[in-house]
Amino acid sequence: MTQYSAPSRRTVAKGALLAAAAALLGPAASAVAAGRSAALRLPAPTGPHPVGLRTFVLTDTSRVDPWEPAAGVREVKISVLYPARSVRAVRDCPRAPQLTPDEAGVFAVLAPRVHPGLPEAGVDWGAVLTHGHVDAPPLPGRRPVLLYSPGGGDSRTLGTTLAEDLASHGRVVVLVDHPGDASQVELPSGMRTTVLRGDPDPETFRTMIDTRVADLRFVLDRLGDLPLAPVMDLRRIGAYGHSAGGTAAVHALAGDDRITAGVNLEGYLDLDPDLVARLDRPLLMFRTDGFECAARLERSWAGVPARRVLLTDAGHWVLSDYAHLVPQLQAAGLVTAGTRNALVGAGDTAATTALVRHGVRVFFDHRLRAPAPPARPRRAPQ
Repeated sequence: MTQYSAPSRRTVAKGALLAAAAALLGPAASAVAAGRSAALRLPAPTGPHPVGLRTFVLTDTSRVDPWEPAAGVREVKISVLYPARSVRAVRDCPRAPQLTPDEAGVFAVLAPRVHPGLPEAGVDWGAVLTHGHVDAPPLPGRRPVLLYSPGGGDSRTLGTTLAEDLASHGRVVVLVDHPGDASQVELPSGMRTTVLRGDPDPETFRTMIDTRVADLRFVLDRLGDLPLAPVMDLRRIGAYGHSAGGTAAVHALAGDDRITAGVNLEGYLDLDPDLVARLDRPLLMFRTDGFECAARLERSWAGVPARRVLLTDAGHWVLSDYAHLVPQLQAAGLVTAGTRNALVGAGDTAATTALVRHGVRVFFDHRLRAPAPPARPRRAPQ
């Protein structure tokens, strides 16, 4: 296990990384060299606790990486967000950037390819700060654990806003990256970039979900070995995810008895319909009215026993940090109204975020409630 107590050191020179990305993506990479100006911010969490953050890389020697077989083993990067002890305790703990410097440089090239319409220049992605304080001392006590899997082609850090809110309300949240699928992940072995080019074909999607579920189960196996294990209640575990991450979270929920409840943020459920049909654990599902593949989504959700929430005037990526980043990019003149509508919808993204935050928090609060202590035996009358 490799631990990062601060943003990880650069594994390759920045120029070499951008050169590799340029070779991969062609002329658009030259836009990275242009001046950057837009200052982007993520909304603060709403809970009573400040948020701590620690990052780890876990190595699964039992699996060969399906996207890079030559690596020989599977590496998985995670960020653990948790309620910190106090405001005073985090005072000297820096806020973590959403992306490391090298990840930000590569993402600047990849962003308009992963999500067409995002700017090729004009954004300092490395300047976006989270509200997670690196290595902050945790609040004592064992707390429920929530695993998060991001959308296809996205890195774990694009689920920061919801995760920080859950952590600020007393949950431990584990953001899981899936190297080879995620846009970029900085690992001790080097920078991994996504193999995806557009929507995955059925075979690629199968590999994505199988790999993601195996990653989630592997992370569950290793949580007890982490330095933060003393603040995790591993009897109360939930899973949630966006898009392909929602698909993976539901499949993990259906196939792993350690997971008690799940939330699906607009992920298809037609990969293993028999497995999903047998699901007997609590599931909450969000969908947007602007999702372009709504017909497939509805067919795949038919008959699934779950509570559903419809988000109006919203697009698919409003269920990630793009809900906050894209409107700011539009205000800065870096994306068009059409791009904004296609990605996050034309509605009030702050209001949508508040609804999702509240719904997910209340659902997991109810479903992962601590068991009542055993009743004390009553004394027989004297």
